[in-house]
Amino acid sequence: MTTLPDRPNTALLVIDVQKGVMAGTPRRDSVIANIGTLVDRAREEDVPVVWVQHSDDQLKRGSESWEYVPELVRRDDEPLVHKLYGDSFEDTELETVLAERGVGRLVVTGAQTDQCIRSTLHGAFVRGYDVTLVGDAHTTEDLTEYGAPSPEQVIAHTNLYWNWHSAPGRRGGTVGTAEVTFTPADGG
Repeated sequence: MTTLPDRPNTALLVIDVQKGVMAGTPRRDSVIANIGTLVDRAREEDVPVVWVQHSDDQLKRGSESWEYVPELVRRDDEPLVHKLYGDSFEDTELETVLAERGVGRLVVTGAQTDQCIRSTLHGAFVRGYDVTLVGDAHTTEDLTEYGAPSPEQVIAHTNLYWNWHSAPGRRGGTVGTAEVTFTPADGG
């Protein structure tokens, strides 16, 4: 269904699962375990795993909080995309990495639900990708002191609205870790 011609492949995106991002997030351990399960499955099925790593004033490049959590280990042959903005495509080489691998469909995991996950979902979608969100493999920090809903409400709402996201020639969707398939249902 993707609108990207000659890009039949799927990639797993692991977004910002960094020590400083994941500290104190709800369901931290289960989210990381689910991502680990998906990384293992993707590797077994020869599906590209693309790692995304954020830097900003709170996540200084090279600092301990900037590092990926120790439970997830990137292989040297797996691309690492560094970013400065919420959308993993914005001012990065992500599009080039995906195009080189013939990817037109993304399976998205990581953090923060209400920032980098949502921005990347929409950024991919408007660029022509089919985008599946793994509903039990993303999380976010508690921003209720600033008027935001609770993290669990943010996660639930994102899972709900992304499940029904569609546009001509593209589709979104939300599934659990156990339901992830790296082959599109329509075979294309």
